[in-house]
Amino acid sequence: MDKQYLKGCFQLKIWITGYKGMLGYDLVKTLSKDYELILTDKKQVNITNFNNVEELIKQHKIDVIINAAAYTDVDGSQTNKKIAYNVNAVGSKNLAIASKEHNIKLIHISTDYVFNGDKNNPYTEEDETDPINYYGETKLQGEKFIQENMSKYFIVRTQWLYGINGGNFVKTMLKLAESSNEINVVNDQFGCPTFTKDLAIAFRELITSEKYGLYNVTNSGECSWFDFAKLIFEIANVDVNLNPVLTFQYPTIAKRPKYSVLNNEKWMNEGFTPLRSFKDSLNEYMNLELNKC
Repeated sequence: MDKQYLKGCFQLKIWITGYKGMLGYDLVKTLSKDYELILTDKKQVNITNFNNVEELIKQHKIDVIINAAAYTDVDGSQTNKKIAYNVNAVGSKNLAIASKEHNIKLIHISTDYVFNGDKNNPYTEEDETDPINYYGETKLQGEKFIQENMSKYFIVRTQWLYGINGGNFVKTMLKLAESSNEINVVNDQFGCPTFTKDLAIAFRELITSEKYGLYNVTNSGECSWFDFAKLIFEIANVDVNLNPVLTFQYPTIAKRPKYSVLNNEKWMNEGFTPLRSFKDSLNEYMNLELNKC
Protein backbone atom coordinates (compact mmCIF):
# COMPACT_ATOMS: atom_id res chain seq x y z
CA MET A 1 0.00 0.00 0.00
CA ASP A 2 1.27 3.46 -0.89
CA LYS A 3 2.21 5.79 1.91
CA GLN A 4 -0.36 8.51 2.56
CA TYR A 5 1.35 11.88 2.57
CA LEU A 6 -1.25 13.52 4.77
CA LYS A 7 -0.29 15.56 7.80
CA GLY A 8 -1.74 13.97 10.88
CA CYS A 9 -1.91 10.42 9.55
CA PHE A 10 1.44 9.70 11.14
CA GLN A 11 4.65 11.49 11.97
CA LEU A 12 6.44 11.81 8.67
CA LYS A 13 10.19 11.38 8.66
CA ILE A 14 11.85 13.84 6.32
CA TRP A 15 15.48 13.53 5.35
CA ILE A 16 17.04 16.88 4.40
CA THR A 17 20.37 16.59 2.64
CA GLY A 18 22.65 19.62 2.71
CA TYR A 19 20.86 20.98 5.76
CA LYS A 20 23.70 23.35 6.66
CA GLY A 21 23.29 25.32 3.45
CA MET A 22 21.31 28.48 2.91
CA LEU A 23 18.08 26.78 1.88
CA GLY A 24 18.63 23.90 4.28
CA TYR A 25 18.72 26.34 7.17
CA ASP A 26 15.27 27.71 6.33
CA LEU A 27 13.86 24.27 5.61
CA VAL A 28 14.80 23.18 9.11
CA LYS A 29 13.24 26.29 10.67
CA THR A 30 10.06 25.87 8.62
CA LEU A 31 9.51 22.12 9.01
CA SER A 32 10.91 21.23 12.44
CA LYS A 33 7.69 21.94 14.34
CA ASP A 34 5.54 19.59 12.27
CA TYR A 35 7.83 16.77 11.16
CA GLU A 36 10.61 14.53 12.36
CA LEU A 37 13.70 15.67 10.49
CA ILE A 38 16.77 13.63 9.67
CA LEU A 39 19.53 16.13 8.91
CA THR A 40 22.76 15.35 7.11
CA ASP A 41 25.59 17.12 5.35
CA LYS A 42 28.32 15.69 3.12
CA LYS A 43 30.42 14.65 6.12
CA GLN A 44 27.62 12.51 7.55
CA VAL A 45 26.17 10.98 4.38
CA ASN A 46 27.84 11.01 0.98
CA ILE A 47 24.93 10.98 -1.48
CA THR A 48 27.32 10.10 -4.31
CA ASN A 49 27.69 6.69 -2.61
CA PHE A 50 24.55 4.62 -3.14
CA ASN A 51 25.26 2.35 -0.18
CA ASN A 52 25.43 5.36 2.15
CA VAL A 53 22.03 6.53 0.88
CA GLU A 54 20.48 3.08 1.31
CA GLU A 55 21.88 2.68 4.79
CA LEU A 56 20.38 5.92 6.07
CA ILE A 57 16.98 5.24 4.50
CA LYS A 58 16.77 1.79 6.05
CA GLN A 59 18.00 3.00 9.43
CA HIS A 60 15.45 5.82 9.74
CA LYS A 61 12.58 4.55 7.53
CA ILE A 62 12.38 7.80 5.59
CA ASP A 63 9.06 9.02 4.10
CA VAL A 64 10.22 12.13 2.23
CA ILE A 65 13.61 13.29 0.97
CA ILE A 66 14.36 16.95 0.32
CA ASN A 67 17.58 17.13 -1.62
CA ALA A 68 19.16 20.47 -0.77
CA ALA A 69 22.68 19.13 -1.34
CA ALA A 70 24.46 20.51 -4.38
CA TYR A 71 27.77 21.71 -5.70
CA THR A 72 26.72 25.31 -6.39
CA ASP A 73 30.04 26.95 -7.25
CA VAL A 74 29.22 27.90 -10.84
CA ASP A 75 32.76 28.95 -11.79
CA GLY A 76 34.29 26.14 -9.76
CA SER A 77 32.21 23.61 -11.69
CA GLN A 78 34.13 24.48 -14.85
CA THR A 79 37.36 23.21 -13.33
CA ASN A 80 36.10 20.74 -10.70
CA LYS A 81 33.93 18.86 -13.15
CA LYS A 82 34.12 15.48 -11.47
CA ILE A 83 32.97 16.83 -8.11
CA ALA A 84 30.17 18.87 -9.69
CA TYR A 85 28.92 15.89 -11.71
CA ASN A 86 29.09 13.45 -8.84
CA VAL A 87 27.15 15.65 -6.42
CA ASN A 88 24.64 17.23 -8.80
CA ALA A 89 24.03 14.31 -11.13
CA VAL A 90 25.15 11.02 -9.55
CA GLY A 91 23.91 12.04 -6.10
CA SER A 92 20.50 12.87 -7.53
CA LYS A 93 20.42 9.54 -9.36
CA ASN A 94 21.22 7.62 -6.18
CA LEU A 95 18.46 9.38 -4.26
CA ALA A 96 15.99 8.71 -7.07
CA ILE A 97 16.76 5.00 -7.33
CA ALA A 98 16.58 4.55 -3.56
CA SER A 99 13.38 6.62 -3.35
CA LYS A 100 11.73 4.45 -6.00
CA GLU A 101 12.82 1.27 -4.25
CA HIS A 102 11.46 2.38 -0.85
CA ASN A 103 8.38 4.29 -2.08
CA ILE A 104 9.72 7.65 -0.88
CA LYS A 105 8.69 11.05 -2.17
CA LEU A 106 11.65 13.07 -3.48
CA ILE A 107 11.74 16.88 -3.56
CA HIS A 108 14.74 18.11 -5.51
CA ILE A 109 16.11 21.61 -6.12
CA SER A 110 17.23 22.61 -9.60
CA THR A 111 18.13 25.86 -11.32
CA ASP A 112 17.42 28.40 -14.06
CA TYR A 113 20.91 27.63 -15.35
CA VAL A 114 19.48 24.69 -17.32
CA PHE A 115 18.52 27.37 -19.89
CA ASN A 116 20.78 29.33 -22.25
CA GLY A 117 19.19 32.70 -21.49
CA ASP A 118 18.47 33.65 -25.12
CA LYS A 119 14.73 33.95 -24.56
CA ASN A 120 13.14 37.37 -24.01
CA ASN A 121 10.23 36.26 -21.83
CA PRO A 122 10.00 33.99 -18.76
CA TYR A 123 10.88 30.33 -19.21
CA THR A 124 8.19 27.71 -18.66
CA GLU A 125 8.73 24.11 -17.58
CA GLU A 126 8.15 23.02 -21.19
CA ASP A 127 10.83 25.22 -22.75
CA GLU A 128 13.84 23.53 -24.29
CA THR A 129 16.83 23.28 -22.00
CA ASP A 130 20.30 24.24 -23.20
CA PRO A 131 22.77 25.00 -20.39
CA ILE A 132 25.75 27.20 -21.27
CA ASN A 133 27.95 26.23 -18.33
CA TYR A 134 28.96 22.95 -16.72
CA TYR A 135 27.07 23.64 -13.50
CA GLY A 136 23.86 23.89 -15.52
CA GLU A 137 24.76 20.68 -17.37
CA THR A 138 25.18 18.74 -14.14
CA LYS A 139 21.93 20.05 -12.69
CA LEU A 140 20.07 19.16 -15.88
CA GLN A 141 21.54 15.66 -15.82
CA GLY A 142 20.37 15.34 -12.22
CA GLU A 143 16.84 16.24 -13.33
CA LYS A 144 16.98 13.63 -16.09
CA PHE A 145 18.21 10.90 -13.74
CA ILE A 146 15.30 11.59 -11.39
CA GLN A 147 12.73 11.57 -14.19
CA GLU A 148 14.14 8.36 -15.62
CA ASN A 149 14.18 6.44 -12.35
CA MET A 150 10.99 7.38 -10.48
CA SER A 151 7.58 9.03 -10.74
CA LYS A 152 6.88 10.40 -7.23
CA TYR A 153 9.12 13.41 -7.50
CA PHE A 154 9.01 17.18 -7.37
CA ILE A 155 11.78 18.95 -9.25
CA VAL A 156 11.78 22.62 -8.29
CA ARG A 157 13.66 25.03 -10.51
CA THR A 158 14.50 28.25 -8.73
CA GLN A 159 17.05 31.06 -9.00
CA TRP A 160 19.09 33.86 -7.44
CA LEU A 161 18.73 32.56 -3.88
CA TYR A 162 19.56 34.60 -0.81
CA GLY A 163 18.91 33.94 2.87
CA ILE A 164 20.10 34.40 6.43
CA ASN A 165 22.53 31.49 6.50
CA GLY A 166 25.70 31.74 4.44
CA GLY A 167 26.96 34.12 1.79
CA ASN A 168 24.78 35.71 -0.88
CA PHE A 169 24.59 38.67 -3.24
CA VAL A 170 22.93 40.95 -0.68
CA LYS A 171 25.65 40.39 1.90
CA THR A 172 28.33 40.81 -0.76
CA MET A 173 26.94 44.19 -1.82
CA LEU A 174 26.69 45.47 1.76
CA LYS A 175 30.22 44.27 2.49
CA LEU A 176 31.63 45.96 -0.61
CA ALA A 177 29.95 49.23 0.37
CA GLU A 178 31.89 49.20 3.65
CA SER A 179 35.22 49.47 1.85
CA SER A 180 34.36 51.21 -1.41
CA ASN A 181 32.16 54.09 -2.45
CA GLU A 182 32.01 52.90 -6.06
CA ILE A 183 30.69 49.50 -7.15
CA ASN A 184 30.19 48.02 -10.63
CA VAL A 185 27.30 45.61 -11.12
CA VAL A 186 26.17 43.74 -14.24
CA ASN A 187 23.04 45.24 -15.79
CA ASP A 188 22.33 42.84 -18.67
CA GLN A 189 21.58 39.62 -16.76
CA PHE A 190 17.98 39.25 -15.62
CA GLY A 191 16.32 36.91 -13.13
CA CYS A 192 14.24 36.94 -9.97
CA PRO A 193 15.86 37.12 -6.52
CA THR A 194 14.29 34.44 -4.32
CA PHE A 195 14.26 34.44 -0.52
CA THR A 196 15.05 30.97 0.85
CA LYS A 197 12.50 31.46 3.63
CA ASP A 198 9.73 31.81 1.04
CA LEU A 199 11.02 28.82 -0.91
CA ALA A 200 11.06 26.69 2.24
CA ILE A 201 7.43 27.61 2.91
CA ALA A 202 6.57 26.55 -0.64
CA PHE A 203 8.29 23.20 -0.06
CA ARG A 204 6.04 22.63 2.93
CA GLU A 205 3.08 22.42 0.54
CA LEU A 206 4.81 19.73 -1.52
CA ILE A 207 5.26 17.41 1.45
CA THR A 208 1.53 16.65 1.57
CA SER A 209 0.86 16.95 -2.16
CA GLU A 210 0.75 14.30 -4.85
CA LYS A 211 0.73 16.70 -7.81
CA TYR A 212 4.09 15.42 -8.90
CA GLY A 213 6.29 16.88 -11.59
CA LEU A 214 8.57 19.74 -12.57
CA TYR A 215 7.85 23.24 -11.29
CA ASN A 216 9.34 26.71 -11.48
CA VAL A 217 9.18 28.33 -8.03
CA THR A 218 10.54 31.82 -7.38
CA ASN A 219 9.44 35.07 -5.85
CA SER A 220 7.48 37.15 -8.36
CA GLY A 221 8.89 39.93 -10.50
CA GLU A 222 12.19 40.34 -12.31
CA CYS A 223 15.24 42.59 -12.32
CA SER A 224 18.87 42.82 -13.35
CA TRP A 225 21.70 42.36 -10.87
CA PHE A 226 22.19 46.13 -11.06
CA ASP A 227 18.51 46.76 -10.25
CA PHE A 228 18.76 44.34 -7.36
CA ALA A 229 21.86 46.04 -5.96
CA LYS A 230 20.22 49.46 -6.30
CA LEU A 231 17.22 48.27 -4.30
CA ILE A 232 19.48 46.76 -1.63
CA PHE A 233 21.28 50.05 -1.07
CA GLU A 234 18.02 52.00 -1.07
CA ILE A 235 16.54 49.80 1.67
CA ALA A 236 19.79 49.90 3.67
CA ASN A 237 20.03 53.67 3.17
CA VAL A 238 23.61 53.29 1.96
CA ASP A 239 25.07 56.01 -0.23
CA VAL A 240 27.31 54.45 -2.88
CA ASN A 241 28.12 55.13 -6.52
CA LEU A 242 26.60 52.18 -8.34
CA ASN A 243 27.69 51.75 -11.94
CA PRO A 244 25.89 49.50 -14.46
CA VAL A 245 28.27 47.40 -16.56
CA LEU A 246 27.80 44.83 -19.30
CA THR A 247 28.62 41.15 -18.94
CA PHE A 248 31.64 41.35 -21.24
CA GLN A 249 33.11 44.01 -18.93
CA TYR A 250 32.89 41.61 -15.99
CA PRO A 251 34.25 38.30 -17.34
CA THR A 252 33.76 35.10 -15.34
CA ILE A 253 35.06 31.57 -15.82
CA ALA A 254 31.59 30.22 -16.52
CA LYS A 255 29.07 31.88 -18.81
CA ARG A 256 25.81 33.08 -17.26
CA PRO A 257 22.44 33.20 -19.03
CA LYS A 258 21.43 36.76 -19.95
CA TYR A 259 17.71 36.29 -19.29
CA SER A 260 16.56 33.34 -17.18
CA VAL A 261 13.42 34.57 -15.41
CA LEU A 262 11.18 31.60 -14.56
CA ASN A 263 7.44 31.52 -15.27
CA ASN A 264 5.51 30.33 -12.17
CA GLU A 265 2.08 29.87 -13.81
CA LYS A 266 2.11 26.07 -13.57
CA TRP A 267 2.77 26.31 -9.83
CA MET A 268 -0.23 28.59 -9.36
CA ASN A 269 -2.49 26.68 -11.77
CA GLU A 270 -1.95 23.49 -9.74
CA GLY A 271 -3.32 25.31 -6.68
CA PHE A 272 -0.07 26.01 -4.86
CA THR A 273 0.37 29.34 -3.09
CA PRO A 274 2.21 31.91 -5.23
CA LEU A 275 5.31 33.43 -3.69
CA ARG A 276 5.23 37.14 -2.91
CA SER A 277 7.06 39.89 -4.75
CA PHE A 278 10.84 39.78 -4.50
CA LYS A 279 10.72 43.39 -3.35
CA ASP A 280 8.53 42.49 -0.36
CA SER A 281 10.76 39.56 0.49
CA LEU A 282 13.90 41.65 0.25
CA ASN A 283 12.44 44.22 2.65
CA GLU A 284 11.83 41.50 5.25
CA TYR A 285 15.25 39.96 4.72
CA MET A 286 17.03 43.30 4.94
CA ASN A 287 15.23 44.08 8.18
CA LEU A 288 16.52 40.79 9.61
CA GLU A 289 20.02 41.30 8.24
CA LEU A 290 20.44 44.92 9.33
CA ASN A 291 19.08 44.30 12.82
CA LYS A 292 21.26 41.34 13.72
CA CYS A 293 22.71 41.61 17.21
